[in-house]
Amino acid sequence: MRKVSVELLEFKEQGDDRGHLVVVEGNKDIPFDIKRIFYIYGSSPEVVRGQHANKRSEFVLINVAGNSKVKIDDGKGNEAVFSLNRPHTGIYLPKLIWKDMYDFSADSVLLCLSSEHYDAEEYIRSYDEFIEYIKNEDKVI
Repeated sequence: MRKVSVELLEFKEQGDDRGHLVVVEGNKDIPFDIKRIFYIYGSSPEVVRGQHANKRSEFVLINVAGNSKVKIDDGKGNEAVFSLNRPHTGIYLPKLIWKDMYDFSADSVLLCLSSEHYDAEEYIRSYDEFIEYIKNEDKVI
Protein backbone atom coordinates (compact mmCIF):
# COMPACT_ATOMS: atom_id res chain seq x y z
CA MET A 1 0.00 0.00 0.00
CA ARG A 2 1.31 3.44 -0.92
CA LYS A 3 2.00 6.00 1.76
CA VAL A 4 0.59 9.45 1.06
CA SER A 5 2.71 12.21 2.48
CA VAL A 6 1.38 15.59 1.45
CA GLU A 7 3.53 18.06 3.33
CA LEU A 8 3.59 21.78 3.96
CA LEU A 9 7.10 23.08 3.28
CA GLU A 10 8.69 26.24 4.66
CA PHE A 11 11.65 27.68 2.80
CA LYS A 12 14.34 29.79 4.39
CA GLU A 13 13.82 33.51 3.85
CA GLN A 14 16.90 35.61 3.43
CA GLY A 15 17.01 39.33 3.09
CA ASP A 16 17.75 42.74 4.45
CA ASP A 17 16.49 46.28 3.91
CA ARG A 18 16.75 45.70 0.13
CA GLY A 19 14.10 42.96 0.19
CA HIS A 20 13.68 39.23 0.57
CA LEU A 21 15.17 36.24 -1.23
CA VAL A 22 13.94 32.65 -1.14
CA VAL A 23 16.04 29.88 -2.69
CA VAL A 24 14.46 26.52 -3.55
CA GLU A 25 16.77 23.76 -4.79
CA GLY A 26 15.81 20.36 -6.16
CA ASN A 27 16.78 17.35 -4.04
CA LYS A 28 17.55 19.72 -1.19
CA ASP A 29 14.62 21.97 -0.30
CA ILE A 30 12.16 19.78 -2.16
CA PRO A 31 12.26 15.97 -2.37
CA PHE A 32 12.91 15.59 -6.11
CA ASP A 33 14.94 16.82 -9.06
CA ILE A 34 13.03 19.62 -10.82
CA LYS A 35 12.31 18.72 -14.45
CA ARG A 36 9.52 21.18 -15.23
CA ILE A 37 8.43 24.59 -13.96
CA PHE A 38 5.20 26.36 -14.81
CA TYR A 39 3.03 28.98 -13.18
CA ILE A 40 -0.63 29.93 -13.11
CA TYR A 41 -1.77 33.55 -13.05
CA GLY A 42 -4.74 35.61 -14.18
CA SER A 43 -7.31 33.15 -12.78
CA SER A 44 -10.35 34.61 -11.08
CA PRO A 45 -11.54 33.40 -7.65
CA GLU A 46 -14.34 31.23 -9.09
CA VAL A 47 -12.04 29.34 -11.48
CA VAL A 48 -10.92 25.83 -10.46
CA ARG A 49 -7.61 24.66 -11.95
CA GLY A 50 -5.98 21.26 -11.71
CA GLN A 51 -8.83 18.78 -11.35
CA HIS A 52 -6.53 15.84 -12.02
CA ALA A 53 -4.06 13.40 -10.50
CA ASN A 54 -0.73 12.22 -11.90
CA LYS A 55 0.56 8.66 -12.05
CA ARG A 56 4.26 9.63 -11.84
CA SER A 57 4.66 13.36 -11.26
CA GLU A 58 5.30 14.88 -7.87
CA PHE A 59 4.75 18.61 -7.37
CA VAL A 60 5.60 21.49 -5.08
CA LEU A 61 3.16 24.41 -5.32
CA ILE A 62 4.20 27.86 -4.10
CA ASN A 63 2.11 31.03 -4.31
CA VAL A 64 4.94 33.47 -5.00
CA ALA A 65 2.44 36.36 -5.16
CA GLY A 66 -1.08 36.69 -3.83
CA ASN A 67 -2.88 33.65 -2.53
CA SER A 68 -4.89 30.61 -3.52
CA LYS A 69 -6.22 27.41 -2.02
CA VAL A 70 -5.38 23.80 -2.87
CA LYS A 71 -7.78 20.98 -2.06
CA ILE A 72 -6.16 17.56 -2.11
CA ASP A 73 -7.75 14.11 -2.06
CA ASP A 74 -5.95 10.75 -1.82
CA GLY A 75 -8.88 8.75 -3.21
CA LYS A 76 -9.38 6.93 0.10
CA GLY A 77 -11.58 9.46 1.86
CA ASN A 78 -8.78 11.71 3.11
CA GLU A 79 -9.08 15.34 2.03
CA ALA A 80 -7.45 18.59 3.12
CA VAL A 81 -7.44 22.22 2.05
CA PHE A 82 -4.25 24.29 2.14
CA SER A 83 -4.14 28.08 1.92
CA LEU A 84 -1.03 29.19 0.08
CA ASN A 85 -0.51 32.81 1.07
CA ARG A 86 3.18 33.28 1.88
CA PRO A 87 5.90 33.24 -0.80
CA HIS A 88 8.24 31.22 1.44
CA THR A 89 5.88 28.28 1.95
CA GLY A 90 4.72 25.57 -0.39
CA ILE A 91 2.93 22.27 -0.46
CA TYR A 92 4.53 19.00 -1.55
CA LEU A 93 2.17 16.70 -3.45
CA PRO A 94 3.33 13.13 -4.12
CA LYS A 95 2.07 11.20 -7.14
CA LEU A 96 -1.55 10.00 -7.20
CA ILE A 97 -3.06 12.94 -5.34
CA TRP A 98 -6.17 14.58 -6.80
CA LYS A 99 -5.69 18.35 -6.74
CA ASP A 100 -7.98 21.34 -7.18
CA MET A 101 -6.50 24.85 -7.10
CA TYR A 102 -9.01 27.65 -6.59
CA ASP A 103 -9.93 30.91 -4.82
CA PHE A 104 -7.17 32.81 -6.59
CA SER A 105 -6.57 36.42 -5.54
CA ALA A 106 -6.32 38.96 -8.36
CA ASP A 107 -2.53 39.10 -7.92
CA SER A 108 -2.01 35.34 -7.51
CA VAL A 109 0.98 33.71 -9.19
CA LEU A 110 1.05 30.00 -8.35
CA LEU A 111 4.45 28.47 -9.12
CA CYS A 112 4.44 24.73 -9.82
CA LEU A 113 7.61 22.62 -9.68
CA SER A 114 7.34 19.12 -11.15
CA SER A 115 9.47 15.99 -10.91
CA GLU A 116 8.61 14.99 -14.49
CA HIS A 117 8.46 16.44 -17.98
CA TYR A 118 4.94 16.84 -19.35
CA ASP A 119 3.34 13.59 -20.53
CA ALA A 120 -0.42 13.68 -21.15
CA GLU A 121 -0.59 9.88 -20.72
CA GLU A 122 0.24 10.06 -17.01
CA TYR A 123 -2.65 12.40 -16.19
CA ILE A 124 -5.89 11.07 -14.72
CA ARG A 125 -8.50 13.71 -15.55
CA SER A 126 -11.67 11.93 -14.43
CA TYR A 127 -12.28 11.70 -10.68
CA ASP A 128 -14.15 8.40 -11.11
CA GLU A 129 -11.19 6.93 -13.02
CA PHE A 130 -8.87 8.19 -10.28
CA ILE A 131 -10.89 6.38 -7.57
CA GLU A 132 -10.86 3.18 -9.64
CA TYR A 133 -7.10 3.49 -10.24
CA ILE A 134 -6.47 3.88 -6.49
CA LYS A 135 -8.64 0.85 -5.69
CA ASN A 136 -6.76 -1.28 -8.23
CA GLU A 137 -3.35 0.00 -7.09
CA ASP A 138 -4.09 -1.04 -3.50
CA LYS A 139 -4.81 -4.61 -4.66
CA VAL A 140 -1.25 -4.94 -5.99
CA ILE A 141 1.21 -5.89 -3.26
